Amino acid sequence: MPTAARLFAAIGFAVMAFFATEVYKPLLPEGTQMDLFTPINVAIGALCGWLVMGRVAGRGYMPAMSHGLRTSVYTLFYVLFIWSGLEMYERSVSLHYEGPFEALQEMVKLSIEYIQLGLTDPQVPVALLLGGILAAFFAEWASRQWS
Repeated sequence: MPTAARLFAAIGFAVMAFFATEVYKPLLPEGTQMDLFTPINVAIGALCGWLVMGRVAGRGYMPAMSHGLRTSVYTLFYVLFIWSGLEMYERSVSLHYEGPFEALQEMVKLSIEYIQLGLTDPQVPVALLLGGILAAFFAEWASRQWS
């Protein structure tokens, strides 16, 4: 059911995903195609905000912090899943793998590499954590205003 808290959570986590993506982009290797990188990550952030944080908003500001961090982790998981899956798919089309199990193993390795790359700059985890908390407070505020 659409609520103000869900809408504000979706907006907040979309903004968090936007800033985290923009901080992450310079870490990517030269020549990496980033046409849909930001829009897809923003959409994932908005969807996680709507479905995860929006559902639990209204329980207080202290629980909102943990819910916001949890929603950031969900967003990160799905972003990694999408982008490592796409990379794995592109490699499998060019017959890079011998079988599906090897392709799935490589997908996990790619996710770990993406996480390690993001940890080379402290701005990325800060954007995810602080952005998640602020977005959760935003959703909590909306829940208190319009419930």
